[in-house]
Amino acid sequence: METIKVQDIAVNDLPWVIEHHADRCTLCGSCVASCTFGSIKPVVERQSITVSQANQPTPLHRRIAVPIIQQVADLAKACRGCGMCERVCPNQAIHPRRNPDSRKTLLSRDNGPVKRGGRTNLNAQRTLDNIVVGRISQMTDPSLDAQRHTFDIRAPFGRVLAANELPLKMENGKLLMAKKTPPVQWIYPLIFSDMSIGALSTRAWEAVALACAYLNEKCGLPVRMSSGEGGMPVKLLESEYLKYFIIQIASGHFGWNRIIKAMPHMVTDPGGVLIKIGQGAKPGDGGLLQAEKVAEHVQAIRGVPKATLASPPNHQGLYSIEESVQKMHLSMNAAFGFRVPVAIKCAASATSVSVYNNLLRDPYKICGGFFIDGIQGGTGAANEVSLDHTGHPIVSKIRDCYLAAVKQGLQGQIPLFGGGGIGMTGNAAADAFKMICLGANGVFCGKILIQLLGCVGNEKGRCNSCNTGKCPTGICTQDPRLVKRLDVDRGAQKIVDYVLTFDQELRKLMAPIGNSSLPVGRSDALVSTDKAIADKLGIQYVC
Repeated sequence: METIKVQDIAVNDLPWVIEHHADRCTLCGSCVASCTFGSIKPVVERQSITVSQANQPTPLHRRIAVPIIQQVADLAKACRGCGMCERVCPNQAIHPRRNPDSRKTLLSRDNGPVKRGGRTNLNAQRTLDNIVVGRISQMTDPSLDAQRHTFDIRAPFGRVLAANELPLKMENGKLLMAKKTPPVQWIYPLIFSDMSIGALSTRAWEAVALACAYLNEKCGLPVRMSSGEGGMPVKLLESEYLKYFIIQIASGHFGWNRIIKAMPHMVTDPGGVLIKIGQGAKPGDGGLLQAEKVAEHVQAIRGVPKATLASPPNHQGLYSIEESVQKMHLSMNAAFGFRVPVAIKCAASATSVSVYNNLLRDPYKICGGFFIDGIQGGTGAANEVSLDHTGHPIVSKIRDCYLAAVKQGLQGQIPLFGGGGIGMTGNAAADAFKMICLGANGVFCGKILIQLLGCVGNEKGRCNSCNTGKCPTGICTQDPRLVKRLDVDRGAQKIVDYVLTFDQELRKLMAPIGNSSLPVGRSDALVSTDKAIADKLGIQYVC
């Protein structure tokens, strides 16, 4: 027998333990085939039993070989608790169980850095959960009928000029425009956040894009989708559906060579351009696409070899927000003939208000939006230490930026969009409504979309292996065998159904306070059950 050392990894050291009931198992092999991490394997176990089958006690000692499913005691092949084995088992003979005695975090320090992937537990208590809609219009200010009233649920995307800045002139008794104004689009206040082709599988990205197009074409909801860093398919760039997409240029500049080459062949302008400076899930760390996920189509779109791709945490050629305005905003506006709104995305931080103030004072009037990403954003592709300890909650930063603009009389000129944990508890409409009342013009969300597609990851550490390329649901992988598990049409339909429900619920929240348009900045409609939150956000405290 092989010598066992105390430093050896045992199954009980792992965060998930596989429980297998051999008496129910038919040895069909479905569980082993479905496990993308190689956490289980079929083995033959030697058992020694004593039985008596005669009329009187005649014990017989026998040794038999029993085939069983065994868990692999290996950190690299540790079970993530996705439960795919349990789903495919016809007899409920196997299932993962969370192990409270896990030592994996300590042991993994001897085997390299802490893994990428996982969710924060330290920031699970959300500010939005302590805020409720407290102003209900009744006799003095009648409320609206959520079912029969007409609501105007639209948000501006683009620089909105003040009345005294509009280039108007009178000629022959007619009011004419003296020069062009910055481009402004009126969009739905829910944006599908940036998730790239590469981070998502082709089918997952296609499902989100299909849902976006369907909502615009068939449902009349002008939802926009951000492409994420890494470019877009040429056929989409050269199609009329490009008008529903916000092309993102991030710090890695991946895929922009193909976008530039496609510009002469574009039949329509994109919905916008988003310059990503930083993101809330891993500020100062940047994105990382493992080589395992850089498939041939990803290599073609991004123009890179099969290698691990790191996006810097910031644009290396920019040293100030003023320089960003002069270099990137002007160049992107000029590239599309000043017809497309160009926005900027930053991680929420203590300096968010300073950045927003500088954008408001921009003499060129070309910044079309300010996207702020909070600490609770992101999926399972960020470092655990970043998710737990780096970033800033989004609610207070949206409020601070809005109040800073109000003090200068510039509110509404550069639309504010907030993201990071929107819909984390399942109700994105309530979260969006509260954010809008605190000063946002709209919200963007990404994780809830992949949950609708079938993601099994959660904030308790279940699965969260988006970076490994072994996603068991086919959402965050490029493995052709795993990608086939995702049904594109069904996934798109679930997203469409959720957004339509989102729209109905948003109306049901706008009606009681008497608003038929977005209640941007109507903080009087909100109350808080937490005194510190009420004082910070400037809303009423109730108990």
